[in-house]
Amino acid sequence: MKKSFQFLERIQILNIIMLTIAGMINAFGITIFLSPVKLYDSGISGTAMLLSQITPDFMSLSIFLLLLNTPLFLFGLKREGKLFTFYAIYAVIIYSISAWLITDILPIDVSFASPLAGTDLLLCALFGGLISGIGSGIALRFGGAMDGIEVLGVVFSKTLGISVGTFCMIYNVILYIICGCIIKSWILPLYSIVTYAAALKTVDFIVDGLDRAKGAMIITSCPWDICEALTQEFGSGMTVINAKGGYSNTDKAMIYFVIHRFQVTKMRSIVHEIDKMAYITISDVADIFPANHS
Repeated sequence: MKKSFQFLERIQILNIIMLTIAGMINAFGITIFLSPVKLYDSGISGTAMLLSQITPDFMSLSIFLLLLNTPLFLFGLKREGKLFTFYAIYAVIIYSISAWLITDILPIDVSFASPLAGTDLLLCALFGGLISGIGSGIALRFGGAMDGIEVLGVVFSKTLGISVGTFCMIYNVILYIICGCIIKSWILPLYSIVTYAAALKTVDFIVDGLDRAKGAMIITSCPWDICEALTQEFGSGMTVINAKGGYSNTDKAMIYFVIHRFQVTKMRSIVHEIDKMAYITISDVADIFPANHS
Protein backbone atom coordinates (compact mmCIF):
# COMPACT_ATOMS: atom_id res chain seq x y z
CA MET A 1 0.00 0.00 0.00
CA LYS A 2 2.80 2.36 0.93
CA LYS A 3 4.59 1.57 -2.34
CA SER A 4 1.49 2.52 -4.33
CA PHE A 5 1.59 6.07 -3.00
CA GLN A 6 5.35 6.66 -3.20
CA PHE A 7 4.78 8.94 -6.20
CA LEU A 8 3.16 11.45 -3.81
CA GLU A 9 6.64 12.21 -2.46
CA ARG A 10 7.61 13.52 -5.94
CA ILE A 11 4.75 16.03 -6.14
CA GLN A 12 6.11 19.57 -6.30
CA ILE A 13 4.29 22.57 -4.86
CA LEU A 14 5.25 24.74 -7.83
CA ASN A 15 3.64 22.25 -10.21
CA ILE A 16 0.44 22.22 -8.17
CA ILE A 17 0.32 26.02 -8.14
CA MET A 18 0.91 26.28 -11.89
CA LEU A 19 -1.62 23.53 -12.67
CA THR A 20 -4.17 25.41 -10.57
CA ILE A 21 -3.49 28.56 -12.58
CA ALA A 22 -3.63 26.55 -15.81
CA GLY A 23 -7.05 25.11 -14.96
CA MET A 24 -8.43 28.55 -14.13
CA ILE A 25 -7.04 30.08 -17.33
CA ASN A 26 -8.46 27.27 -19.45
CA ALA A 27 -11.89 27.64 -17.84
CA PHE A 28 -11.82 31.41 -18.44
CA GLY A 29 -11.09 30.99 -22.14
CA ILE A 30 -13.76 28.33 -22.64
CA THR A 31 -16.59 29.82 -20.60
CA ILE A 32 -16.05 33.50 -21.42
CA PHE A 33 -15.32 33.24 -25.15
CA LEU A 34 -16.37 29.87 -26.58
CA SER A 35 -19.39 28.45 -24.73
CA PRO A 36 -21.54 31.63 -24.86
CA VAL A 37 -21.51 31.66 -28.69
CA LYS A 38 -21.52 27.84 -28.99
CA LEU A 39 -18.04 27.49 -30.43
CA TYR A 40 -16.24 24.25 -29.67
CA ASP A 41 -12.86 23.53 -28.18
CA SER A 42 -10.87 20.55 -29.45
CA GLY A 43 -10.58 17.04 -28.01
CA ILE A 44 -12.48 15.91 -24.95
CA SER A 45 -13.12 19.52 -23.93
CA GLY A 46 -14.97 20.13 -27.21
CA THR A 47 -16.86 16.87 -26.81
CA ALA A 48 -17.93 17.92 -23.32
CA MET A 49 -19.12 21.27 -24.66
CA LEU A 50 -21.25 19.58 -27.33
CA LEU A 51 -22.76 17.08 -24.88
CA SER A 52 -23.59 19.84 -22.39
CA GLN A 53 -25.57 21.60 -25.13
CA ILE A 54 -27.69 18.61 -26.15
CA THR A 55 -28.41 17.13 -22.71
CA PRO A 56 -30.54 18.42 -19.79
CA ASP A 57 -29.26 21.51 -17.97
CA PHE A 58 -28.07 19.61 -14.90
CA MET A 59 -25.52 17.80 -17.10
CA SER A 60 -23.22 20.79 -17.29
CA LEU A 61 -19.85 21.30 -18.96
CA SER A 62 -18.07 20.77 -15.63
CA ILE A 63 -19.68 17.36 -15.11
CA PHE A 64 -18.83 16.13 -18.60
CA LEU A 65 -15.23 17.32 -18.25
CA LEU A 66 -14.80 15.08 -15.22
CA LEU A 67 -16.83 12.17 -16.58
CA LEU A 68 -14.93 12.01 -19.87
CA ASN A 69 -11.39 12.98 -18.89
CA THR A 70 -10.89 11.08 -15.64
CA PRO A 71 -11.42 7.57 -17.12
CA LEU A 72 -9.08 8.40 -20.01
CA PHE A 73 -6.27 9.49 -17.69
CA LEU A 74 -6.80 6.39 -15.57
CA PHE A 75 -6.81 4.29 -18.75
CA GLY A 76 -3.36 5.63 -19.60
CA LEU A 77 -2.06 5.23 -16.04
CA LYS A 78 0.28 2.33 -16.78
CA ARG A 79 1.87 4.02 -19.79
CA GLU A 80 2.00 7.62 -18.52
CA GLY A 81 2.77 6.95 -14.85
CA LYS A 82 1.09 7.81 -11.57
CA LEU A 83 2.57 11.28 -11.19
CA PHE A 84 1.38 12.47 -14.61
CA THR A 85 -2.05 10.93 -14.01
CA PHE A 86 -2.36 12.68 -10.66
CA TYR A 87 -1.29 16.04 -12.12
CA ALA A 88 -3.63 15.65 -15.11
CA ILE A 89 -6.70 14.72 -13.06
CA TYR A 90 -5.95 17.55 -10.63
CA ALA A 91 -5.74 20.04 -13.53
CA VAL A 92 -9.05 18.83 -14.95
CA ILE A 93 -10.72 19.10 -11.53
CA ILE A 94 -9.55 22.73 -11.23
CA TYR A 95 -10.71 23.37 -14.80
CA SER A 96 -14.14 21.89 -14.01
CA ILE A 97 -14.59 23.74 -10.72
CA SER A 98 -13.50 27.03 -12.30
CA ALA A 99 -15.91 26.57 -15.20
CA TRP A 100 -18.73 25.86 -12.73
CA LEU A 101 -17.90 28.97 -10.69
CA ILE A 102 -17.91 31.20 -13.77
CA THR A 103 -21.12 29.85 -15.29
CA ASP A 104 -23.20 29.19 -12.15
CA ILE A 105 -21.83 31.13 -9.19
CA LEU A 106 -20.16 34.36 -10.23
CA PRO A 107 -22.39 37.24 -11.40
CA ILE A 108 -21.30 36.89 -15.03
CA ASP A 109 -23.87 36.49 -17.80
CA VAL A 110 -22.51 33.95 -20.29
CA SER A 111 -25.88 32.67 -21.46
CA PHE A 112 -25.95 34.10 -24.99
CA ALA A 113 -22.83 36.22 -25.67
CA SER A 114 -19.27 36.65 -24.53
CA PRO A 115 -19.01 39.33 -21.81
CA LEU A 116 -15.84 40.61 -23.52
CA ALA A 117 -16.25 39.94 -27.26
CA GLY A 118 -20.03 39.93 -27.62
CA THR A 119 -21.25 37.80 -30.53
CA ASP A 120 -18.22 38.40 -32.76
CA LEU A 121 -17.37 34.80 -33.72
CA LEU A 122 -13.89 35.57 -35.00
CA LEU A 123 -12.84 37.39 -31.83
CA CYS A 124 -14.34 34.65 -29.68
CA ALA A 125 -12.63 31.93 -31.72
CA LEU A 126 -9.22 33.62 -31.63
CA PHE A 127 -9.20 34.69 -27.98
CA GLY A 128 -10.90 31.53 -26.79
CA GLY A 129 -8.27 29.42 -28.55
CA LEU A 130 -5.43 31.67 -27.40
CA ILE A 131 -6.43 31.67 -23.72
CA SER A 132 -7.35 27.99 -23.53
CA GLY A 133 -4.07 27.22 -25.33
CA ILE A 134 -2.17 29.13 -22.64
CA GLY A 135 -3.88 27.01 -19.97
CA SER A 136 -3.20 23.75 -21.80
CA GLY A 137 0.41 24.74 -22.50
CA ILE A 138 1.09 25.57 -18.85
CA ALA A 139 -0.44 22.24 -17.81
CA LEU A 140 1.85 20.35 -20.19
CA ARG A 141 4.84 22.43 -19.13
CA PHE A 142 4.34 21.47 -15.48
CA GLY A 143 3.78 17.76 -15.87
CA GLY A 144 0.03 17.45 -16.40
CA ALA A 145 -2.55 17.77 -19.16
CA MET A 146 -5.92 19.39 -19.67
CA ASP A 147 -7.40 16.92 -22.13
CA GLY A 148 -7.46 13.13 -22.23
CA ILE A 149 -7.50 12.84 -26.02
CA GLU A 150 -3.70 12.80 -26.23
CA VAL A 151 -3.63 9.87 -23.81
CA LEU A 152 -5.85 7.97 -26.25
CA GLY A 153 -3.52 9.05 -29.02
CA VAL A 154 -0.47 7.68 -27.22
CA VAL A 155 -2.24 4.37 -26.53
CA PHE A 156 -3.77 3.79 -29.96
CA SER A 157 -1.53 5.64 -32.44
CA LYS A 158 1.01 2.80 -32.74
CA THR A 159 -1.76 0.23 -33.22
CA LEU A 160 -3.32 2.37 -35.95
CA GLY A 161 0.05 3.20 -37.52
CA ILE A 162 -0.31 6.97 -37.17
CA SER A 163 1.28 9.68 -35.04
CA VAL A 164 -0.29 11.09 -31.87
CA GLY A 165 -0.79 14.44 -33.60
CA THR A 166 -2.56 12.78 -36.53
CA PHE A 167 -4.79 10.80 -34.17
CA CYS A 168 -5.84 13.99 -32.36
CA MET A 169 -6.44 15.80 -35.65
CA ILE A 170 -8.65 12.99 -36.96
CA TYR A 171 -10.62 12.98 -33.71
CA ASN A 172 -11.17 16.73 -33.92
CA VAL A 173 -12.24 16.61 -37.59
CA ILE A 174 -14.80 13.94 -36.73
CA LEU A 175 -15.94 15.98 -33.72
CA TYR A 176 -16.50 19.12 -35.79
CA ILE A 177 -18.37 17.14 -38.48
CA ILE A 178 -20.66 15.68 -35.79
CA CYS A 179 -21.18 19.17 -34.34
CA GLY A 180 -22.17 20.49 -37.76
CA CYS A 181 -24.62 17.64 -38.33
CA ILE A 182 -26.24 18.02 -34.90
CA ILE A 183 -26.68 21.80 -34.98
CA LYS A 184 -27.38 21.72 -38.76
CA SER A 185 -24.95 24.52 -39.47
CA TRP A 186 -21.30 24.58 -40.52
CA ILE A 187 -20.50 28.15 -39.50
CA LEU A 188 -19.77 27.38 -35.84
CA PRO A 189 -17.71 24.22 -36.54
CA LEU A 190 -15.65 26.13 -39.13
CA TYR A 191 -14.96 28.92 -36.65
CA SER A 192 -14.08 26.21 -34.13
CA ILE A 193 -11.26 25.15 -36.44
CA VAL A 194 -9.87 28.67 -36.02
CA THR A 195 -10.05 28.12 -32.27
CA TYR A 196 -8.23 24.80 -32.64
CA ALA A 197 -5.46 26.36 -34.75
CA ALA A 198 -4.99 29.29 -32.32
CA ALA A 199 -4.85 26.93 -29.34
CA LEU A 200 -2.40 24.59 -31.07
CA LYS A 201 0.08 27.35 -31.89
CA THR A 202 -0.25 28.80 -28.38
CA VAL A 203 0.46 25.42 -26.78
CA ASP A 204 3.58 25.09 -28.96
CA PHE A 205 4.72 28.55 -27.86
CA ILE A 206 4.17 27.83 -24.15
CA VAL A 207 5.78 24.37 -24.23
CA ASP A 208 8.67 25.00 -26.63
CA GLY A 209 9.25 28.75 -26.32
CA LEU A 210 9.35 31.43 -28.99
CA ASP A 211 13.09 31.42 -29.63
CA ARG A 212 14.05 27.77 -29.63
CA ALA A 213 17.72 26.87 -29.74
CA LYS A 214 19.30 25.03 -32.65
CA GLY A 215 21.23 21.79 -32.43
CA ALA A 216 24.07 21.61 -34.97
CA MET A 217 25.46 18.23 -36.02
CA ILE A 218 28.83 18.67 -37.77
CA ILE A 219 30.60 15.78 -39.55
CA THR A 220 34.23 16.70 -40.12
CA SER A 221 37.80 15.40 -40.40
CA CYS A 222 39.10 18.42 -38.42
CA PRO A 223 37.13 18.18 -35.17
CA TRP A 224 39.58 19.73 -32.73
CA ASP A 225 40.33 22.77 -34.87
CA ILE A 226 36.60 23.37 -35.30
CA CYS A 227 35.91 22.87 -31.59
CA GLU A 228 38.62 25.36 -30.64
CA ALA A 229 37.33 27.96 -33.10
CA LEU A 230 33.69 27.56 -32.04
CA THR A 231 34.60 27.71 -28.35
CA GLN A 232 36.57 30.91 -28.85
CA GLU A 233 33.73 32.50 -30.83
CA PHE A 234 30.69 31.42 -28.78
CA GLY A 235 32.20 30.52 -25.40
CA SER A 236 30.25 27.28 -25.07
CA GLY A 237 31.15 23.60 -25.01
CA MET A 238 30.30 20.81 -27.40
CA THR A 239 30.43 17.03 -27.70
CA VAL A 240 32.72 15.11 -30.06
CA ILE A 241 31.85 11.56 -31.14
CA ASN A 242 34.13 9.35 -33.21
CA ALA A 243 32.63 8.42 -36.59
CA LYS A 244 33.56 6.78 -39.89
CA GLY A 245 32.52 7.83 -43.37
CA GLY A 246 30.05 5.35 -44.82
CA TYR A 247 31.21 5.91 -48.41
CA SER A 248 34.85 6.92 -47.98
CA ASN A 249 35.51 4.61 -45.00
CA THR A 250 37.74 7.33 -43.54
CA ASP A 251 37.91 8.35 -39.89
CA LYS A 252 35.81 11.39 -39.07
CA ALA A 253 34.19 12.98 -36.02
CA MET A 254 30.69 14.16 -35.26
CA ILE A 255 30.41 17.39 -33.26
CA TYR A 256 27.17 18.24 -31.48
CA PHE A 257 26.81 21.94 -30.70
CA VAL A 258 23.81 23.95 -29.38
CA ILE A 259 23.45 27.57 -30.52
CA HIS A 260 20.78 30.23 -30.99
CA ARG A 261 19.26 30.70 -34.41
CA PHE A 262 20.98 34.04 -34.99
CA GLN A 263 24.35 32.30 -34.52
CA VAL A 264 23.78 29.68 -37.23
CA THR A 265 25.26 31.70 -40.12
CA LYS A 266 28.39 32.60 -38.13
CA MET A 267 28.86 29.00 -37.01
CA ARG A 268 28.54 27.69 -40.57
CA SER A 269 31.09 30.21 -41.81
CA ILE A 270 33.62 29.25 -39.13
CA VAL A 271 33.22 25.52 -39.80
CA HIS A 272 33.61 25.83 -43.58
CA GLU A 273 36.66 28.08 -43.25
CA ILE A 274 38.38 25.20 -41.46
CA ASP A 275 36.87 22.26 -43.36
CA LYS A 276 35.18 23.03 -46.67
CA MET A 277 33.91 19.44 -46.85
CA ALA A 278 32.24 19.50 -43.41
CA TYR A 279 28.65 18.27 -43.41
CA ILE A 280 26.27 20.28 -41.19
CA THR A 281 22.68 19.58 -40.19
CA ILE A 282 20.56 21.92 -38.06
CA SER A 283 17.55 20.89 -35.96
CA ASP A 284 15.27 22.61 -33.44
CA VAL A 285 15.97 22.09 -29.75
CA ALA A 286 12.90 22.68 -27.57
CA ASP A 287 14.49 22.42 -24.11
CA ILE A 288 18.01 22.45 -22.73
CA PHE A 289 18.73 20.90 -19.34
CA PRO A 290 22.31 21.66 -18.23
CA ALA A 291 24.27 19.03 -16.34
CA ASN A 292 23.95 19.13 -12.56
CA HIS A 293 27.46 19.47 -11.15
CA SER A 294 26.41 19.56 -7.49
